[in-house]
Amino acid sequence: MKFFDRPLKKGEINNLNKNCGAYIKVTVDIEKHWLVAGGELHADGEKILLEKGSRQDDIWGGGINLKERMIDTTAVLNIRPRLNNPSLEILDAKIRDGLVKIIKEFFKHL
Repeated sequence: MKFFDRPLKKGEINNLNKNCGAYIKVTVDIEKHWLVAGGELHADGEKILLEKGSRQDDIWGGGINLKERMIDTTAVLNIRPRLNNPSLEILDAKIRDGLVKIIKEFFKHL
């Protein structure tokens, strides 16, 4: 599990692929444009982002399949009824699009 505040280099993507497999879980601060990649639980990425100064409401989870170049926006972390998100999927289009945009930006060297 690693914190990034900039797009990943090709070698970093290759290392994640080697260590985590083709599917990488990501936890993203959609306001600060920070990303934590790898690990078993989005909650672990959330903890890292909170320690760096992220706000809970700005942290969302998803993943990227490196082989198929597919992004998903589902995570247990996303279940937030108080933010009108009672689902694993990010329901708010603005938040969902923000997460996808950041993942695409950070993995642009894929």
